Amino acid sequence: MNNSTKKKSLPLAGQIFIALVLAVIVGLLMQSHADFTAKYIKPFGTIFLNLVKFIVGPIVLFSIMAGVVSLRDIKKVGQIGGTTIIYYFCTTAVATAIGLAVANIFRASFPALSTSSLTYEAPASSSAMDVLVNIFPSNFLVPITESNMLQVIVMALLIGFAIIMLGEKVAPAIDGINRWNDIFMKCMSMILALSPIGVFCLLCPVVAANGAMVVGSLAKVLLAAYIAYLLHAIIVYSLTVSTLGGMNPVKFFKGMAPAIMFAFSSASSVGTLPINLECSQKLGASKEVASFVLPLGATINMDGTAIYQGVCAIFIASCYGITLTPSQMITIVLTATLASVGTAGVPGAGMVMLAMVLASVGLPVDGIALVAGVDRIFDMGRTTLNITGDASCAIIVTNRLRKRNK
Repeated sequence: MNNSTKKKSLPLAGQIFIALVLAVIVGLLMQSHADFTAKYIKPFGTIFLNLVKFIVGPIVLFSIMAGVVSLRDIKKVGQIGGTTIIYYFCTTAVATAIGLAVANIFRASFPALSTSSLTYEAPASSSAMDVLVNIFPSNFLVPITESNMLQVIVMALLIGFAIIMLGEKVAPAIDGINRWNDIFMKCMSMILALSPIGVFCLLCPVVAANGAMVVGSLAKVLLAAYIAYLLHAIIVYSLTVSTLGGMNPVKFFKGMAPAIMFAFSSASSVGTLPINLECSQKLGASKEVASFVLPLGATINMDGTAIYQGVCAIFIASCYGITLTPSQMITIVLTATLASVGTAGVPGAGMVMLAMVLASVGLPVDGIALVAGVDRIFDMGRTTLNITGDASCAIIVTNRLRKRNK
């Protein structure tokens, strides 16, 4: 018994941290063999990420349905959704402002990079009506197979509401949903046991390919972004979790450690969703709240991405010799906040938003080419902040519901 206890003594957070440190060390040592890491180490990380993505769709579908039917009140679901969306929009706006403020402090020290030969083809952006239409699924299976979280959430809500309205005569369906939810949760825990291996295989090739570049010409831009990420986490999340969530911020960040480290290495909000669900519930977020708030956050809550928009907009403007006016900065805050809706929580999604933000204030979209080479390094930090914000919301909404029910 003692031996088995000793074997299990190292928690998942510790295992992931060791894997992360090893990935950085091995990646730095393998910089001259970056192609080898991309060919023979990265595929194992991709396999792990594929397994995580495979489980995300069913987890979100069944956990939200289970949460909705357990509430047994459509009005209560509306209250949770309303609070969640307001919180996400407010923190995203604050995040963009922090990004702009920090970038302006660093502006004088940003490197003067040549813009004469830049070309960048901006990805197609969707209109507001297209985003609205795309929220609603036209097929039952496609949203799950493509990990379109907004559509999966809509499906789960519709089915959950239907079950609530049909009442006791569909009691076997409620039992079935709960059983399937348990099955997929167990499947998730089996996959998450492989997290340390996945983290190592995902991060090592990134360090091998970008290690030298990080200390190069874009180091100060990256530093500005990461300082803004930290400020937002320490100030905004600590403040909201302690005042609105009734939780010690130290306890919150400590409990979020496994999800934070996984998000940093995978750079995928959707991929981190299963482990974020686990961490949030261990911290005290109710199952029905976490299963609704976190998938929604993985899709529309982009605090880290909003900071990235602010920092990159100032940097690109400085490279072109342009000084942004206060009204242009307000436009950036509004555009980044609204553009966060419908942006998929997968690696590289920030580039689509950045193109929209630059276009909104008349900056050359070609400037994205200046930061595209190290986008993955930006992405690791912004994804970490995004998922931490999702979890803070789950804690806050749970606390508000408990106070109402007293």
